[in-house]
Amino acid sequence: MKKEYDFSKGKRGPVIKAPKGKTRITIRIDDDILDWFRQQVHAAGGGNYQTLINMTLREYMNSKRESFEETLRHVIREELSAYGKKSKR
Repeated sequence: MKKEYDFSKGKRGPVIKAPKGKTRITIRIDDDILDWFRQQVHAAGGGNYQTLINMTLREYMNSKRESFEETLRHVIREELSAYGKKSKR
């Protein structure tokens, strides 16, 4: 180690910039959930638990997306049902 270091040209911020399409954030995740993801990666023989969390969230998002047609059908059914209840009074 040097006796003294020159930080006059130093810059604040992350040493390594996040890759394009990724954003560095700080979130709070329950310990048991984080442990579960880490265990999954360990059981698979390695990898990155953050990548696994991203894959899981993306899979959930894609499974919950319904087409415009399906959304419209749900809305129409709800409205017809509500209308039917009102007209019986």
